[in-house]
Amino acid sequence: MIASVQLPGERVNQESLQRKMEISCAEAVLLDRIRRHHALTKNDLVALTDFSRSKIAGCVNSLLEKNILTKDGYGNNNCGRRSVLYTLNGNRGLLFGADIGATSIDLIITDLNRQVLARYSEPALVADGPHKILDHVSELLTELLKNHGLVNKPILAFGVGVPGPVNFKQGMVVSPPIMPGWDQFPIVEYLEEKWPNTLVIIDNDVNIMALGEFTKQEGHDNKNIIFIKIGTGIGAGIISNGEIYRGSSGCAGDIGHICVDKNGPICPCGNRGCLEVLAGGAAIAERAMRAVREGKSPILKKYLEKTNGVLTAKEVGAAAKEGDESSIEIIRESGRLIGEVLAVLVNFYNPGRIVIGGGVSKFGNILLASIRQAVIKRSLPLATKDLPIAFSSIVDDAGVLGAINLALDQLLLRQISD
Repeated sequence: MIASVQLPGERVNQESLQRKMEISCAEAVLLDRIRRHHALTKNDLVALTDFSRSKIAGCVNSLLEKNILTKDGYGNNNCGRRSVLYTLNGNRGLLFGADIGATSIDLIITDLNRQVLARYSEPALVADGPHKILDHVSELLTELLKNHGLVNKPILAFGVGVPGPVNFKQGMVVSPPIMPGWDQFPIVEYLEEKWPNTLVIIDNDVNIMALGEFTKQEGHDNKNIIFIKIGTGIGAGIISNGEIYRGSSGCAGDIGHICVDKNGPICPCGNRGCLEVLAGGAAIAERAMRAVREGKSPILKKYLEKTNGVLTAKEVGAAAKEGDESSIEIIRESGRLIGEVLAVLVNFYNPGRIVIGGGVSKFGNILLASIRQAVIKRSLPLATKDLPIAFSSIVDDAGVLGAINLALDQLLLRQISD
């Protein structure tokens, strides 16, 4: 066997590349800490990392030269010279965030410090297809830029959440059950043509909700979280050690298609008895319609007359608040099924927190209590001993804030590696 010989130039190049990677990783850590705390001094960064003062000073200077950081006044200091505060340079440009749901669009524009500059929401059907939805999203964002005097600001990054399995590396959805016409559609390329010089990143809507909740969490240091979205569909976003866990192909957390009844109704995915088709928003509405047909709920019948013969999960929640027994039972049954699936995840993953969001989460404590009971009943005592299960603190904003954070994370990673 002939031994390979490494030339001096090759060794120098490899060492240089390794050094660059180490610096980039260190800068990424500092940016993460600054992003979470908004503004920090070098002393703060020493306390929040295991880096030396000289390493932090070098990284901060590098980030200042790249125009990624800026000075933001002085921190409190009891003695000696006041320490400079460093924060992200919010004036460099704008971030777009779009949370495209099954029946709605939520949009947001922020600066690089994630200060909200414009916000908009409206009903929309993702089933209308990618051309119509993405064109409309671009039109709405253009209007927001005009209406808020932002047309001359550069758009640096655009984060998008969609309600289907996403191949994160390729930037497209793959075989989405509730998104006809979207399969393999090049979403990233399509939006980059409409927004030149803008970094476009897409991910599953539950992943961005999980990211939004994680970056907004207050009073919680746990970095292992499961975020459950309960709406038209049901999905889980998994935060592992502070990072979104997507799995090897990007579809981790698709719990809506776990079978809970092998003899159950057929799901849009083609299988029988999926959690989503038995406990999601459409299933809740269907059970409510059945209760009216069988004469079990005068209150739901009243709502049916007001809504021109169509009930949704929203009416079920309203009826439950009026004490309607049928609606309460429907909500409890959905909570039980969701909780039983969550118990499997708790036993497998042992999260530090479970957060519940999505439109159906607005049912309130009836739903939450049923989920908790099922999780505690079917999970190991050690896994649930100190496990908080709670509604999202930012239920209406988790998606768009997550989309902004997704865009910002990818933008900063690209810029520090350049």
